[in-house]
Amino acid sequence: MINLINHISLRTQIFLSMILLVLMACLLILFATSFQYQNESTDYNIFRLNRKENQLRKQINYLVEKNNLLNQKESLWANFSDEFNAVIKIHNVNYSVFDLQGKALFTSFLPLKIIANGYALDKELLSKIILKKGSRVLEKNDDEIGKFQSSYSLLEDTFGNPYGVLFFPYFEDVSFSENELNTFLQSLYKIYLLMLLVAIVVAYFISKYISRSLETIRMKIDQTGLLKQNEKIQLKNATRDIASLINSYNNMIDELEKSAALLARTQREQAWQEMAKQVAHEIKNPLTPMRLTVQSFQKRFSDKDPENEKKIAEFSKMLMEQIDTMSDVANAFSDFATLPVPRLVKSDLVEITQRSLEIFNGIDIEFQTSHKNIKLKLDRTQWIRVITNLIQNGIQAADQGQKPKINVTIEKSPKSVEIKFTDNGIGIPESIQSKVFEPKFTTKSKGMGLGLGIVKNIIDSHKGTIKYETGKKGTTFIITLML
Repeated sequence: MINLINHISLRTQIFLSMILLVLMACLLILFATSFQYQNESTDYNIFRLNRKENQLRKQINYLVEKNNLLNQKESLWANFSDEFNAVIKIHNVNYSVFDLQGKALFTSFLPLKIIANGYALDKELLSKIILKKGSRVLEKNDDEIGKFQSSYSLLEDTFGNPYGVLFFPYFEDVSFSENELNTFLQSLYKIYLLMLLVAIVVAYFISKYISRSLETIRMKIDQTGLLKQNEKIQLKNATRDIASLINSYNNMIDELEKSAALLARTQREQAWQEMAKQVAHEIKNPLTPMRLTVQSFQKRFSDKDPENEKKIAEFSKMLMEQIDTMSDVANAFSDFATLPVPRLVKSDLVEITQRSLEIFNGIDIEFQTSHKNIKLKLDRTQWIRVITNLIQNGIQAADQGQKPKINVTIEKSPKSVEIKFTDNGIGIPESIQSKVFEPKFTTKSKGMGLGLGIVKNIIDSHKGTIKYETGKKGTTFIITLML
């Protein structure tokens, strides 16, 4: 349940909470109203019972005194039954009278249990009635006659001495309370329905108002990035809690901008330092043999030597080779720094790849493709460069004395093309696998370590991906291009 609540948005939680509060309030009011009406109904029936019972007691006492029936037998009471029956008609109620031994003196209505007891009161019941002098004993009856309350109370003479027991069956008048309650509930249901509709509308706007600030903050946080131009949040009339959250976010943006600027400056400095080291290293490589060549030529040169022309030719050739090497270094770094924007033209990937592999004569290259023609948009020149760098990388990865063997496969799927370059080299050690695509990284004695970096940049510019799988028996570079 808690997990379900956590997945519900704050706005929905506020909305549902307000609706739930209104429903709970309605139920509490309904319960309180029902309880109140029940109490009022009980009070009303007790009042009605007291009033009718008092009227009966006065009439019975009057008839008993008039006819001198105190402590008389049932046979004498029977002589005046017409007068006692007249009371029934006058007050429209039934009643019975018993003596203090529980025997019936006059009866017009009796519960079944008294009839079954020989028209006499049970001794236990009679004891309760006598003990409760000045009050009544109430019993609920639910039999074939119907539902009613049996009221038993003592009849007393003018001196307060009890002379009999009055039985009064009271049938509750529920029509009044039920009518009043039904009328009130009908009105209450209409009010509740209106309250619920109003609560839904109010809850909707309140939840929207409360969550609006949080939604703005959420959107800004989603747009926040280290390399982005982040904007601060400006909200008017925000609550204290929301304002505190906004201030924290704005302070974070300030700190983030400082960190981004510091990081960018640090990265630029590190990049220039690493590039300067790499360029210096690559330039020093040809300078050393050039220096040695010049020194050797100075020692060996003589004006009278008939082989001067040959020596000068060798000297010039050596210098030109080293100058070409330095030129290659400059061109390689220039190419990496200013890689041209690809010109994407719909081309046949299979045809370009096949032609690019043909230039590697004498190398064991196996080429396989799932389709004869695969059309997609790519830069032909840059793709040839990718193939050339990966093939040369595979050739140089071969162990000493081992003949290089490279497998190139193209596999087309409904949405993409996968090109694999697998060599039989010694693999990439685990300690340096994270540095493979760094532009200055190389494990070879020759080269500047820019090949795989250039390949990565070209694949990224084609919105593709490149990864590798390596082991002791070789490495496979996997390129994925979207169709």
